[in-house]
Amino acid sequence: MVEKVLHAGSRQRIDKWLFFARMAKSRSIAQSLIQSNCIRINGALVSQPSYQVKTGDRLDIKLERRDVVLVVKSGGDRRGPFEEARLLYEDLTPPPEERQKLTAFEQAQRLPGSGRPTKKERRETERLFPEAGEN
Repeated sequence: MVEKVLHAGSRQRIDKWLFFARMAKSRSIAQSLIQSNCIRINGALVSQPSYQVKTGDRLDIKLERRDVVLVVKSGGDRRGPFEEARLLYEDLTPPPEERQKLTAFEQAQRLPGSGRPTKKERRETERLFPEAGEN
């Protein structure tokens, strides 16, 4: 395995780097992430996919289900397997907060009026909108 290292003067486009590091499934998705202001480099908001990243840059990425903090270690030549992509960055993302586990009884509880309507509530709704109940 050949590892390409970004030297002090070399840079790589942020959209390519995100694609090679497997933070986005395609370059077009990486570009849309950048244009929707989900990427910060060294604290500054980046809105151009052509922005050049270099070794040592800190990236704050807002993904769909989590926020990621990465430090660029090197640039990529291709989109390889995960093990190869992991060599491109150092992950500084804090661990997720532990959620309190609910018991089965607590999970079964619901607030009054939430969830599916009772038969009585359904009949009251049908009285308000008589044509809605006929199908």
